[in-house]
Amino acid sequence: MSDATLSLVVLAGTVALFVWNRLSVGLVAVCSALALYATGVVDATTAVSGFGDPVVVFIAGLFVIAEGLDAGGLTAWAGQALVRRAGTARVTLLVGLMLLAAVTAAFVTPNGAAAALLPVAVVAARRARLLPSALLMPLAFAASAGALLVLSGSTVNVIVSESLAGVTGRGFGFFEFGLMGLPLLAVTVAVCALLGPRLLPRRSPDEQTTDVTGHVATLVEHYRLEHGFYRLAAPQGSPLVGADPRQVAVPEGVSLVGVQHAGGDPGLVGESVAVDDVLVVSGDTERIAEFVARNDLRIVATPLTRRTREALLSREAGVAEVVVPPRSTLIGQRTFPGQVRSGLTVLAVRRFGRSRGARASNLVEGDLLLLHGPWDAVAGLARDADVLVVDDPELVRRQNARLGPRSWTAVGVLVVAVGLLASGVTSPAIAGLVGAGGMVATRVVTPYQAYRAVSWQTVVLVGGLFPLSTAIRTSGAADQLAGYIVRLVQGAGPRVLLAVLFAVTLVLGQVVSNTATVLIVTPIALAAAHSAGVAPAPVLMLVAVAGASSFLTPIATPANMIVMGAAGYRFGDYWKLGLAVTAAWFVVAIGLIPVIWGT
Repeated sequence: MSDATLSLVVLAGTVALFVWNRLSVGLVAVCSALALYATGVVDATTAVSGFGDPVVVFIAGLFVIAEGLDAGGLTAWAGQALVRRAGTARVTLLVGLMLLAAVTAAFVTPNGAAAALLPVAVVAARRARLLPSALLMPLAFAASAGALLVLSGSTVNVIVSESLAGVTGRGFGFFEFGLMGLPLLAVTVAVCALLGPRLLPRRSPDEQTTDVTGHVATLVEHYRLEHGFYRLAAPQGSPLVGADPRQVAVPEGVSLVGVQHAGGDPGLVGESVAVDDVLVVSGDTERIAEFVARNDLRIVATPLTRRTREALLSREAGVAEVVVPPRSTLIGQRTFPGQVRSGLTVLAVRRFGRSRGARASNLVEGDLLLLHGPWDAVAGLARDADVLVVDDPELVRRQNARLGPRSWTAVGVLVVAVGLLASGVTSPAIAGLVGAGGMVATRVVTPYQAYRAVSWQTVVLVGGLFPLSTAIRTSGAADQLAGYIVRLVQGAGPRVLLAVLFAVTLVLGQVVSNTATVLIVTPIALAAAHSAGVAPAPVLMLVAVAGASSFLTPIATPANMIVMGAAGYRFGDYWKLGLAVTAAWFVVAIGLIPVIWGT
C-alpha cells in the first residue's frame, strides 16, 4: 500500500474517531501521529514535530494574553458598560452584545469571548425581560465572525497564514483578515437581528448562570454588617498586658469580641493578654476611641460595614462566603468576627440561618463564615479542603472588576504584542511569547493562572495533527484528492472551485473542530489550487472563512457549546439560524474573495 493511500486511511480513521466522539480530540490527534509513524509514512522526528512548531507556541501565547485581558477586568467592564448604555430594547441590546463579542473574540479567541460575556448576556437578558436563548446563540455566532477580524483571532487564521507563508514567502497581514471579517460580521448581525425572533427557540434554561454583579450588596444585607469591629494591638507598656479579657473594663456600648495572639491562635477563655496580642472590639466609634487612648492601644484595622462596602470588594481585596463541611479540621475551633486566619479576616459567622453576632463561637458543621482579604488568599479558598466556597471567588472578582493599573498594564502588553505582529519585525511565535511573558512579568496573571489558561487540549490537537497534514501533503494524497476536486469543477471557473472547497470544509467542520478541519483541508486546497492554476491566497482565505463558519451544530465549536446550557438550547436548535448565517457567509465569501485577492 502506497504512502498516499496509507495517509488517506489514517485520515479517514481520524475523521471517523472525531465523529464517533467517544475519545478526546487530543488523544485522537496523538493516535493519528502514532499511526503514521507505525506505518512508516513519517519518521519519528516528523511524528512529534508538531509539538515544537512555532504555530503551537503562538497559540499557547494567545491563551495567556486572553487570560490577562480577562483577569485585568477588561471584558467584564466592557460588558457591564454595554448593559448600562444599550438599555432593554431587543435589537439595540442584541447588536451591542454581538459587536462586543466580535471585538473581544479578535483578541481573546471566540471561545474566550463567549465564556467571558456569557454572564453579562444572561444578566442583560434578565433586565430586558428576554429569554437568554434570544441573545446567546447570536453572541456565539458573532464571536466566530470576530475571529476573522485580525490574525490573532483564532488558531485557524494562524494556520492558513503560516501555510501561505510556506508557499509564497509571505503570510496574511495582521489586519488583512478584516477585509473579510468586517462584511461577514455585518451580515451575521443583520441575519440574527432580522431572523432571530423567528428562528431561535423560546426556551428557558435548565441551568442558571450565576450573576454575582451585586455580590457585595447581597452579603452586606445577609450578614447585617452594621457596626463591624476594630482590631487593637496591645504593645509593651499597655495596662491591658497581663489582664484577663473577662475583667477588661470596656465603655458602655462597646463589646470585647475576642483576643488573638501574635502567632494567630485565638486566646482561650481566662488566658491573659500578652504583648502584641490583638483585641477585637465592636461598638460605638467614639467610645472605642476613648478605650484606645486610655489603654495605650494601637489600631490595626478599622471596621468594614455597609458604609464602607467599597473596601469589601476592590482591585486588591475581596470577600468570600464559605461553609464548614463535615470532617473539616475547623470543627470545634474557636472563631470570632475580627479574627485573622491565614491572611483572611472573619467578618461574620452564621449558624442555622442566624448571625452569631459579636461573640466567639466554637465552629460546628454547616456554619457559614464571611471572609475578607487579598484576592490571592481569597482565591486559595477554592483549594482548601476545610471549607466549601459558596460562590467562585474568581467569578466574583471578574464580574465585579473595576478598571485600574492592572487593566491598563494588560492593555499595554496587548498593544506591544499586536504591534510586533502587525509590523512583521518578528515571527508570530516570538510576538506571542512576548505577550504571554509580559502578562506574567507585570503580574497581570500569576504563573499558575497562565498555565491554567492554556487550552492544552487545543495545543495537543494542533501538535498531533501536524504530522497528518504533513503526510497528506508530502505523500501525494493531497494531490490525489485535489485531482478529484479539480476534475469535478474542470472548466467551471475559480469561483466554483472555491464553492466546492467551502462545502467540503463546512461539512467536515460541523463534526470536527475547525482547527482540525483546517489542518486537514489546507494541503488539499493548496494542491487543488495549484492544479487549477488558482492563486493560493484566495483559496486559503476561503478555507479560513469556511472553517470559521461553525453554525449548524453545537459541537462545531466550543463557543456554541459554552452558550448551550445557559440558553436551554438543544442539538437541533442550531441549524435553523445557523443555516441562514452560513448561506450569508457563503454568498459574501464567494463574491468578495476573488475580488480582493484575485484568482
